[in-house]
Amino acid sequence: MRIGILGAAGYTGGELIRLLLNHPEAEIVFANSESNAGNLVSDVHEGLIGDSDLRFTSDYPFDQVDVVFFCFGHGKSEQFLKEHNIPANVKIIDLAQDFRIKGDHDYVYGLPEINRIEIMRAQHVANPGCFATCIQVALLPAAHLNLLKDDVAVNAITGSTGAGQKPGATTHFSWRNNNLSIYKPFQHQHIAEIRQSLKQVQGYLDADIDFIPYRGDFARGIFCTAVIKTPAPVEDVIEAYKDFYQDAAFTHYCDKSIDLKQVVNTNKALVHVEKYGNKLLVTSAIDNLLKGAVGQAVQNMNIMFGIDEKAGLRLKASAF
Repeated sequence: MRIGILGAAGYTGGELIRLLLNHPEAEIVFANSESNAGNLVSDVHEGLIGDSDLRFTSDYPFDQVDVVFFCFGHGKSEQFLKEHNIPANVKIIDLAQDFRIKGDHDYVYGLPEINRIEIMRAQHVANPGCFATCIQVALLPAAHLNLLKDDVAVNAITGSTGAGQKPGATTHFSWRNNNLSIYKPFQHQHIAEIRQSLKQVQGYLDADIDFIPYRGDFARGIFCTAVIKTPAPVEDVIEAYKDFYQDAAFTHYCDKSIDLKQVVNTNKALVHVEKYGNKLLVTSAIDNLLKGAVGQAVQNMNIMFGIDEKAGLRLKASAF
């Protein structure tokens, strides 16, 4: 598979290049970055020193590739497509939020746990958001059981890489280190896509998803807790969660409590369920740059091209 990458100099671009350099059936034809054109990719993504002599380019040789990854910031993908012509035979995987909500476009929402068949047939895929992925894997089996009837309380904490590579007031080390804060409570942009998927699975969704996002004092990963009010027996719920994910390539139900370190540096999503009175506590964890971004994007590429879904994604967790 011949691949082009747009916005290749950011965190997601660097992680995508790292994965594709080690993918058994992938060739990176170009990595586009206007500001870094001519520079070695390893001069920007220094973890790739010795792995590749690829250089950034300002060109767009779309006629030489089979698939293009958009690693832009949110809002730039739609504008780029208005200004540039990508051949109809070239597949697109967009990591931004521009096409995640159904509308006047042909992008398939790229969450393989519920849309695998649609992804197989898709020419264009909108990759899910990082928080959205972690929260959805926690709640989708409950939606399948028709349990989301009351408002759901969700807390999730993310690493600093989720804010992107460009420094900001809340991302530099001296502010983030030994600190914790919330942002966009009840108003995070990922809520819309979460509701869309839950409604798809449950058939309706009248309840609110009360999501409080946290900025964490670590670089990568997302850890989520969700509280669902239900009289359903916990044994039945656990069995349903296991059944829901039995064929999922990377999402796994765990009988024991989970830790963030089990998923960092992998494309895995782990889920665990406990019951306290009439409250179901669901915990989930992912790596925000992998299952929450480029790992899932590569997973979607594998599905779109009909190859092994796990190709290039058999990664070791940082746990010890």
